[in-house]
Amino acid sequence: MTIKVSIDASGGDRGIPTTVAAGIKALIAFSDLHLVFVGDKSSIQAEFDKNISAQKHAKRFSIAHASEVVAMCESPSTALRKKKDSSMRVAINLVKDNSVDACVSAGNTGALMAISRFVLKTIKGVDRPAIMGRMPTMNGHTHMLDLGANVDSKPEALLEFAVMGSIAVKYTENIALPTVGLLNIGEEEMKGNDKIKQTAELLKASDLNYVGFVEGDDIYKGTVDLVVCDGFEGNIALKASEGVASMMGHYLKQAFTKNIFTKLIALIATPVLKDFKASLNPGKYNGASLLGLRGVVVKSHGGADVDSFFQAIKEAYLEVQAKITEKITKQVGQQTHE
Repeated sequence: MTIKVSIDASGGDRGIPTTVAAGIKALIAFSDLHLVFVGDKSSIQAEFDKNISAQKHAKRFSIAHASEVVAMCESPSTALRKKKDSSMRVAINLVKDNSVDACVSAGNTGALMAISRFVLKTIKGVDRPAIMGRMPTMNGHTHMLDLGANVDSKPEALLEFAVMGSIAVKYTENIALPTVGLLNIGEEEMKGNDKIKQTAELLKASDLNYVGFVEGDDIYKGTVDLVVCDGFEGNIALKASEGVASMMGHYLKQAFTKNIFTKLIALIATPVLKDFKASLNPGKYNGASLLGLRGVVVKSHGGADVDSFFQAIKEAYLEVQAKITEKITKQVGQQTHE
């Protein structure tokens, strides 16, 4: 089966040169992938003409012209109402029309969520879509949701997030029964506010592999496969982890360039430092899923480079391959009728 993905080629901080190069890399990696690049046709074609590798895969990509671009600072309402021919909107429309199986964008997160929800609608029985992404841990990575789509979620919504996230992790990571933890200020039963305690009871009564509360540091220890939280806390945790990674890189660079001796040590330690940098590189975990929609939509970090944006395309590819939308629809439908 051919997997078709639309690329919001003009979205993000780096735009067409990066999205096209990442797309070509994805075409090389996945032989059953077809891409539709959406944006200014002449600019996209110019990038392809520069790339010798692209010519080998010319039959597996196409271009859909879009005359507008959603700016990173633009309000979701403006993007939704006034930019109906934006690269983001056209790319999502292709999912709705069943012309492609998924959409990937590095554009404005709020606009992407608003347009996706308006155009694709949510799965029947799903109240709110949630953003799920991967976070680096000591033993690999974990998944976390919501990362910012919802900032005042009720216990029922958090249970919904857990169900959708568990399905996605199970089938994209091949984990038979993913462990689920609820983010809290402590592991003890008496800790947390009323919303957290009510959510815990719902999770205990569910069929999920719920293991209890997890604290902030547990995210990076990798104690569970899926961390569930409200989008307010999730987004803070995400941005904090990115900040810590940047800070550590800053201080390491400062320490190793202090004088001639530290520079010599840095030279000797280059292989170790490269491994360290790769382990903490946020781009390695790029590609957050907008779960709960009637179609696969993956959000890339706005400043993603070629390798990072490739990871977002890969995430979309894996979700389509695993039929995540269909599985969430079926699971939520069963719960609705119970």
